[in-house]
Amino acid sequence: MAGVRNLSRVSLCLLTVVASGAAPAVPMAAPAIRDGAPTPAACEALGFPKPDDGRDVYSRRGRRVGGAMYAPPAMAMPPAPPPAPFPAPKAAPMQEMAVTGMARVSPYMPGPAAGDVNTERYPNAQANPIKQTAQEPVSTFSVDVDTAAYANVRRFLNDGQSPPRDAVRVEELINYFDYGYAKPTDPQVPFKPFVAVTPSPWSADRQIVHIGLQGYDIPRAQQPPLNLVFLIDTSGSMSDEKKLPLARKALNLLVDQLRPQDRVSMVAYAGSAGAVLAPTSGREKLKMRCALGALESGGSTAGGQGLALAYDLAVQNFDAKAVNRVILMTDGDFNVGVADPSKLTDFVAAKRKTGVYLSVYGLGEGNYNDTLMQALAQNGNGTAGYIDTLNEARKSFRDDFSGSLFPIADDVKIQVEFNPKAVSEYRLIGYETRLLNREDFNNDQVDAGEVGSGTSVTALYEVTPVGARASSDPLRYSAPAPRAVAASGEIAFLKIRYKLPGGQASKLIERPIGPADTYARLDQAPEPTRWALAVAGFGQKLRGDPWVASSFGWASVGDLAQGARGADPYGLRAEFVQLARAAGETKTVNESGN
Repeated sequence: MAGVRNLSRVSLCLLTVVASGAAPAVPMAAPAIRDGAPTPAACEALGFPKPDDGRDVYSRRGRRVGGAMYAPPAMAMPPAPPPAPFPAPKAAPMQEMAVTGMARVSPYMPGPAAGDVNTERYPNAQANPIKQTAQEPVSTFSVDVDTAAYANVRRFLNDGQSPPRDAVRVEELINYFDYGYAKPTDPQVPFKPFVAVTPSPWSADRQIVHIGLQGYDIPRAQQPPLNLVFLIDTSGSMSDEKKLPLARKALNLLVDQLRPQDRVSMVAYAGSAGAVLAPTSGREKLKMRCALGALESGGSTAGGQGLALAYDLAVQNFDAKAVNRVILMTDGDFNVGVADPSKLTDFVAAKRKTGVYLSVYGLGEGNYNDTLMQALAQNGNGTAGYIDTLNEARKSFRDDFSGSLFPIADDVKIQVEFNPKAVSEYRLIGYETRLLNREDFNNDQVDAGEVGSGTSVTALYEVTPVGARASSDPLRYSAPAPRAVAASGEIAFLKIRYKLPGGQASKLIERPIGPADTYARLDQAPEPTRWALAVAGFGQKLRGDPWVASSFGWASVGDLAQGARGADPYGLRAEFVQLARAAGETKTVNESGN
């Protein structure tokens, strides 16, 4: 990777001249931020040739870049010896490349036209079963702040279609929204728990235990620098307007937020992978926009090679004081080179140890590979989103900029122990792909989810109180709860374990859940609880989960949501109410009626 090592870097420094016996000179003014519309003339001045100026920019053997020849990098990835999924990228030869700018980054050979056959893939996850408290009183899971499922479900409903059952991950629908939980003030204790217990709106015999975690919001002036690598799929399957063109617009929104101390590199991949922008200061926004504007789609998809090169750039330019992150934009349709999902996930899991985070954003429809996107995010110390519209891009890269990029905690786990004298059975709503073993909670070697600045996490349990009609007969010989716990009226005990970013040892937050958290009627419950229940009911009905009574129809979802809309500065809750109505009008394939 000598070519990558020799890439020039835009650096920022203040020069101070001090003469002997004289006062220090006034520091030179920092270079101005260069930004503006990426017009052909402006981009050509930065070394990006015009697309139609007659230069040999599409040659299979090489492309001209500002008068220099750019040869496609030879990122051959032969099968690696176990256990590594593929060899370290540094071992792959890569020819010297120009750094002033890049030509239009088009693949080297045309790919087949996308057919009409829908090949979208989703992870198969059966809804969590009801657990008997006497047999299994402890529930443990990794937090999940992904929101991909909500935007994807919205895409289906807006198109008048029913989303596939496995596309509906209820926890991602719930966590799409901000709940206005009270904010913590200490970055060393970055979570403040919220708890409420209320009657279930879809089952007269059960209650809902609502657990919320509000993350610490890092003030803008205290946010660390960013070392970002944009990894962009430019294969033929990305030609649709809702794929590569939307990815360019989305990343331009992220560029808007960058500061002078931030740095961005770019890698594009199709039939092979290549660096298209050297590490560039946040002052050079126009250069970044020109690099994005140069991207074109075509050819096959060497996603594994792209990941290898992106991580190599991130590691080579690693800054211990910065947030180092790869941002992948793709439809997930990897089809050449290393494309085995297990090898790809092993690779990102190994790279997790380097301290580089991963964010994956899915785009498009028809061949969207949600299974791979989830696997990469969950194994690569990352998060997953789905961008279906420019408004969603604004939410991800403008409104939620801090939460998307600046972590406040790693390996965040939740464990709830239910009191068998108060709760006969329970069911975790969602988080099917995030379940952990009980012993994993105290094992700091077990990976779990990261949480970003100002982000909240919400989880719901449906519980059956002792004495209410249960799904199973009680055990004859169940052990009694300790006398002190039984007398306290505790329903459960909540534990939260987390690491500070880059930390090795976890920290613990814990609190009981009891009568003081309980509301006798649903309409008395806090607004965040009622809203979360509306979204949870929506998701479970879309999935056709069997625990939602037929009396809780789509009108009930809409009414519950309408009554809990509250403050809605971005119109997201109003949009949800409309989606609930659309779901009621679109007969879903997963439910039998109502």
